[in-house]
Amino acid sequence: MIRKLGEADREPLMSLLSNDPAINLFIIGDVENFGFEQDFMELWGEFRENDGRLNAVLLRFFGSFLPYADGPFDAAGFAALMKRSQKFEMVSGSAKVVRAVAEHLSIRTEKQMRFAELRKLSSTVHTAAASAHVIQKATVSDVEAICSLTDQIEEFISNPDDSRKSLRKTLETGTGRTYYIEQNGQVIATASTSAESSMSAMIVAVATHPAFRGQGLASQVVARLCTDMKTEGKTPCLFYDNPQAGLIYHKLGFQDIGFWTMLYM
Repeated sequence: MIRKLGEADREPLMSLLSNDPAINLFIIGDVENFGFEQDFMELWGEFRENDGRLNAVLLRFFGSFLPYADGPFDAAGFAALMKRSQKFEMVSGSAKVVRAVAEHLSIRTEKQMRFAELRKLSSTVHTAAASAHVIQKATVSDVEAICSLTDQIEEFISNPDDSRKSLRKTLETGTGRTYYIEQNGQVIATASTSAESSMSAMIVAVATHPAFRGQGLASQVVARLCTDMKTEGKTPCLFYDNPQAGLIYHKLGFQDIGFWTMLYM
């Protein structure tokens, strides 16, 4: 049986999600930060008929859907919920779960990325975090300077206005943080987190100005992020599809834990 979830379902929901907190960091973060009663966010759960146990969950966050299950689940039922939504733009999640849902959807584009987490701080992270460069924590007043850098990065395909609104909202709500290195009044390297929860956070928007690459600046900012998060008891996670980026993250101690698939309608 699939039904809408509410505050009364928080305990069984978190119990299910805590089985795999890294994979579920988006759902955990959204529930911790926004609860259940939001117009931009909905949650459904599938309960087993024999014992009533919650075994799968589906999140809608604006036009994006994210399913999770710890075993067999009603993929067709989840797909039907997505198709009924007028806001349906994409579905993402662990490759195995998304593949099951994809069989019941018409997909326009697919993208797959490796998913990695940092379980413990390595000596490499400590060394990079102790860089001589001054690494600053961004406030809302730094949004334009940071986005002026990320606007120049080819891999970041987004509307400039949207990227500024998104970063501003993240900083204002405390659902993420951004660190950066500045030189002569210009941001030359940056990295952010999103979907921060009590257990984990996703590292995103890692960028270095083209004129300053090859100096390890982005690694230093990421190392500082990781050090601060681990001190707070949070596990840093990230996606990557660039082999060169993968080498850098592995050197810092990140370990691949699976594949993350994104399907666009």
